[in-house]
Amino acid sequence: MKNITRFLLLSLVAAPFALRAGNIAVTGDTVYTMAGAPLKHGVVLIHDGKIEAVGSADTVKIPAGYRVLSAAVVTPGLIDAHATVGLSGLLNQAQDQDQSEKSASVQPELRAIDAYNAKDPLVAWVRSYGVTTVNTGHAPTALMSGQTMIVKTFGRTADEDVINPAAMTTVTLGRNGLTVAEGPPGQGGPSASKSPGNRSKAVAMLRAELIKAQEYARKRDGKDETKRPGRDLKYETLLRALDGTQPLLITANRQQDIISALRLAKEFNLKIVLDGCADAPAVLDQIKASGFPVIVHPTMQRSYEDMENLSVETAGKLHAAGVPIALQSSFEGYVPKTRVVLLEAAVAAANGLGFDAALASVTSDAAKLLGIADRTGSLAAGKDADVALYDGDPFEYTNHCIGTIVGGQVFADGPH
Repeated sequence: MKNITRFLLLSLVAAPFALRAGNIAVTGDTVYTMAGAPLKHGVVLIHDGKIEAVGSADTVKIPAGYRVLSAAVVTPGLIDAHATVGLSGLLNQAQDQDQSEKSASVQPELRAIDAYNAKDPLVAWVRSYGVTTVNTGHAPTALMSGQTMIVKTFGRTADEDVINPAAMTTVTLGRNGLTVAEGPPGQGGPSASKSPGNRSKAVAMLRAELIKAQEYARKRDGKDETKRPGRDLKYETLLRALDGTQPLLITANRQQDIISALRLAKEFNLKIVLDGCADAPAVLDQIKASGFPVIVHPTMQRSYEDMENLSVETAGKLHAAGVPIALQSSFEGYVPKTRVVLLEAAVAAANGLGFDAALASVTSDAAKLLGIADRTGSLAAGKDADVALYDGDPFEYTNHCIGTIVGGQVFADGPH
């Protein structure tokens, strides 16, 4: 009841609590910069939306006129490495549910930015826990469901808040990537195509589409202009996967699906990011040898079907093996349709990952995995002023986020 009340309150008042960027000094009893050792009695100076200086109170003096915010613990703004927030909305009604498109199995050309609702209350909800950046997009409910976007949680518009409008192309191997007929004949029912219906068909379809994209490129680049094909958004997207400029984010939980993802990556020289990986401990050596990072399934995800082997220890085991990881909120079909990475990291920290690595998995390591470490993920001069303030250990459930700063803009800077 307490969280529900808090959520409803924030939905109503988050916008009035937002204050424009300016000169701000954030002081913390402990400041985790994620760019070095934690600072005791640390100071973070913010000017025009950027971090101006970071250091101990002995070395960084607060200039006159700076607004001062204080907290027991200060961290970089949290990063959710894979979400659907902004596409899956608070109301759980047709008008705010854009995370799934089931008219076809392969639709890499769909762009999250074209559906993202920056003003949905769920964006403010995750921000209230210190989340300042999300890699969000369509849910893992189709073989190839579209392109993710990396966006700040300002809550303005998609175009104003976006960092990368086309970050990754999503693929789902396993049960959730299989097409299930819905409705009567003619409306997605028994007479409709149900491909892929099993794992072999799914991988075969992916392989065929990648080969078609290669053929499309050869024809497009041919000398005879009369034989060049018209533009095809699907194949143009897949070509970015083939040349490595836009990685494939492959959700795979069963060990055979993880191995299939690695096999495809080797066959086509793809740059991929593994997602989910409930069975990771069973194929840990293969994942490590591949060199690919993993966005680990939410620690508290429900274990059923392809996720029946998931564990609260998965993140810790991958990290101990030297596999680069980040954590995520992912997607659930029930309200409010999103988790909070702060809470997922807290459980992972207590189950083998440890405090430092858990915090890194939702800050600096997540930023590296998403290719945005030059802007966010740590507290350092010149980076975006994305900061989270807590009244104690952020992984302790009885403590609270008392303020979130996104690009120098302060949100709900007080207990709520």
